[in-house]
Amino acid sequence: MQTQIKKWGNSAVVRLPATMLAQLNLAVGSPVDLKTEGDRLVIEPSLNREYKLSDLLDGITPENLHEAVDWGEAAGREVTA
Repeated sequence: MQTQIKKWGNSAVVRLPATMLAQLNLAVGSPVDLKTEGDRLVIEPSLNREYKLSDLLDGITPENLHEAVDWGEAAGREVTA
């Protein structure tokens, strides 16, 4: 299907037919991700990703570990190490 990029205020928009939205189980206001793959624009439904803390911690390596930050003295009842 061919369509055109149109101007909407200061932005550009691509109109999506209702039948296409229904086929993808999307509606006006649905979150989507935009990305480019080579010379293509890809629009995909955003996934509600749920992460496990253990999986996130497993991704920490010496290369991506940042230095500890000194936030100063405790200002309330913070837990300190």
